[in-house]
Formats: sequence, C-alpha cells, structure tokens
Amino acid sequence: MKLSNIPIKDHFSDFLDWLEVEKGLSPKSQENYARFLKSFFDWLKLEKKESIKPHQITPEHIWKYRLFLSRRYLKKNKKPLKKSTQNYYLIALRSFLTYFAEKDITSLPPEKVKLAKQKEEKLVNFLNIRQLQKLFSAPNTQTLTGLRDRAILESLFSTGLRVSELVSLNRDQFRIKQDTKDLEITVIGKGSRVRTVYFSPRAIFWLRKYLKTRTDNNKALFVNYKGKKTKDRLTSRSIERIVKKYTILAGLPLTTTPHTLRHSFATDLLEKGVDLRTIQEFLGHKNIVTTQVYTHVTRPHLREIHRKFHSDL
Repeated sequence: MKLSNIPIKDHFSDFLDWLEVEKGLSPKSQENYARFLKSFFDWLKLEKKESIKPHQITPEHIWKYRLFLSRRYLKKNKKPLKKSTQNYYLIALRSFLTYFAEKDITSLPPEKVKLAKQKEEKLVNFLNIRQLQKLFSAPNTQTLTGLRDRAILESLFSTGLRVSELVSLNRDQFRIKQDTKDLEITVIGKGSRVRTVYFSPRAIFWLRKYLKTRTDNNKALFVNYKGKKTKDRLTSRSIERIVKKYTILAGLPLTTTPHTLRHSFATDLLEKGVDLRTIQEFLGHKNIVTTQVYTHVTRPHLREIHRKFHSDL
C-alpha cells in the first residue's frame, strides 16, 4: 500500500522516529510533540474523520482545528488556551506536514498551517539583585540539604542553565581545587546542542562546600537526602519544589521558578551591556529571536541610561 493511502494516525510512530533521527530532538521534546499532535487526532475523532489520509487534509480542516483550539478551555481553571499555547499545537501539526513533505507523501503544504497571532508581548519574570540576595540567603547552610540547596540556587543564576541541564550534571565534571576561581564545563542542551557554561567564584565556593559533604558513590552532582544517606539524583520537579520553598521563605513573587533564575541571569548580563548574540550563546538558544524577548525587560533600564548619558544639545 502507498504511504499516502495510509490514515495519518498510522504515520504517528514514524513521525516520532523522524523527529529523533532527522531533527535530533531529545526524548522530552519528542514527548511534547506527541502530546500536542495527539490533540489533532482527538479532534479528528470528534469530527468522525480519524481515517483521513494525508492527501485528504484540506485548508478547511486546518481552519476548523484552529477554531477548536481557540475555543478550547483548560479543565483546571476553565480559562481558554493562550495564543502561545495554541501555537505549540499548531507547530506540532506543521511539523507533521513537514514530515510528509520530506517523505514525498502527498499532503497539505506545512506553510498552510498559520499560527495564532499574539497581540500581547511575552512577559519575562526575573529577580533583581536585591531579590536574588534574599533568595540565596534563605537556605540554612548549616544543614546538608540547605548547603546543597544554596549550591543549586547559586549554580542556576551563575550559569543560566535550564533545570533539565542542571539535574543532568555529574560530580566528575567538577574538579574543584582550593584555588579554583573560574570553572567552565560543557553541557548538552535542548536539541542536543553542545555549549559551555561558566560558574562564578561565588557559585564555586558553595559547590566546593557542598561537595566536601558528599561521601557517597552516587555520580549525580545533586542528590536527594534521606536522613544522612544519599538516595537518588534530584529530578527537575524536585528542583522546582526547592526553588518554590525558598521563594516563600524569602517573601518573593510566587511566580518564581528555576527558569526565573535563567531569565535573571540573561537580564543581568543585558543590563550590564552584553550583546544579544553573546547572551544567545550563553543560553544555548538556536534562534536569536528567542533571546530577543529580554530586550522588552531592559527597556526601562536603557531609557534611564539614555537620559543620564545622552547629550541634549
């Protein structure tokens, strides 16, 4: 049977393989694409079109699916999907059509899937230096967990690491001697992109103190504690809970997450005059458009600089 005559839902497994091999996406990214694309299959089932074949997809189907997403409500808070969230679903569908095109399977061109227009600018949550100091001072560093948590918070802000990158770090990547002042390591980030990240002297100080307490054989840099025994590598969810705990203790905005520290890292550099291309390298962004979101954050800061230093002839 020709591939174009197979119902599109039966191409799903091959599509995920294509994402892995041709696009080099991580298992987590593949999982997200699968979840978003499943929404389209569920919609086809509601429309009694689950047997539709690639060549039968029309612009009308895409339009109706966009309406479906626009009118969809989240179960937990009864609010409609944000435009940015709708676009995640549409990007997954567009990628599915791209897969058909690359496999020479007749279907609708991917560019026929238009994304939802976003009127609002994407907001970036970040902490200023005073707030960061309050957050870093919140853990009780006289305890094992407090010392570990201080090292986690300092590392997140020092490097701009994603939480998934942080939990993947291993102890053998950290050869910290007493006189070590600068430390750089290589990480594999989103989309399997390799980059170098840098630890500040203060982050190194707390990492050194934390690592001196580790007498176990677990290779993970950050681990769970059960009494005085190490248990397991911390998960991304565990790091999120840790940040939330100290956010509350420090009296900081409840919207603070590990990603807020990544935003804070980027914003701090931008405010000090570092150019966007360099920040793009630090963050491991594939496209500088992703990095440009930080320019919205620093506009007030830049305005003050202009007022202070620009000559008014």
